[in-house]
Amino acid sequence: MKIGIVQSHILWENKKSNIEKLNNIINRTYDKSIELLLLPEMSFTGFSMNTETTGEENQETIAKVKKISKANNLAIGFGWVKNKDSSENHYTVIDANGTLISDYVKIHPFSYSDEDVYFDSGDSLSFFELGGITFSTLICYDLRFPELFRVASKKADVIIVPANWPAKRNDHWETLLRARAIENQVYVIGVNCVGSIGKVKYVGNSQVIAPDGEVLLIIDGHDELVAIDLKNNVSDYRSAFPAYTDRKDELYIRLMENR
Repeated sequence: MKIGIVQSHILWENKKSNIEKLNNIINRTYDKSIELLLLPEMSFTGFSMNTETTGEENQETIAKVKKISKANNLAIGFGWVKNKDSSENHYTVIDANGTLISDYVKIHPFSYSDEDVYFDSGDSLSFFELGGITFSTLICYDLRFPELFRVASKKADVIIVPANWPAKRNDHWETLLRARAIENQVYVIGVNCVGSIGKVKYVGNSQVIAPDGEVLLIIDGHDELVAIDLKNNVSDYRSAFPAYTDRKDELYIRLMENR
């Protein structure tokens, strides 16, 4: 299936303009053969702790993206902030019929920037299937926690990592994306933002990594949409080099419990 990656310069805390920008991307530069369009973390606000401004009680962003998806026969993955009883960092996927098929809450808020002060942690994974491929979603700082990828890779062929990953730690971004793909023998898609957003600089480097660590696609420091065709061939990689089947999950769990 063909997947589109939107590496965007997010306009700070401006949902209306960022949603208009999404519409413009689809209307003007959008490849009509794309089946799934992926946006970065907190797609329409940037990585803001100002939950009174960015947060939503009535899921109005979901409602707007549902209309866009249905009108364009296109599945869209996007980040937004829930702010009802508490705040949560969500990444949601709407299918081409305008139906919500995946909703993930970030399990590891980024404590280094006090995200954990403003946002509650999620406690479950989310999976969805499109084009015969099973996807899972993790968000930004989750990339530093390989345990989540181990669990997700038992079911997922592709793990999506939407992010607002800053330029000063770009080396970590590139290294960890490849590591998560190699050690789990899955495709990993990193979707980052670009430009100066809320006083933080981002350089993009959105990437698609194959299960053997080959970088199939990398987007440099531009605000753009790039598409790639992916096949459901994870089993081929695992059969050719069967490291995945040598895992000893029960032993690892026991060792963790007895440490």
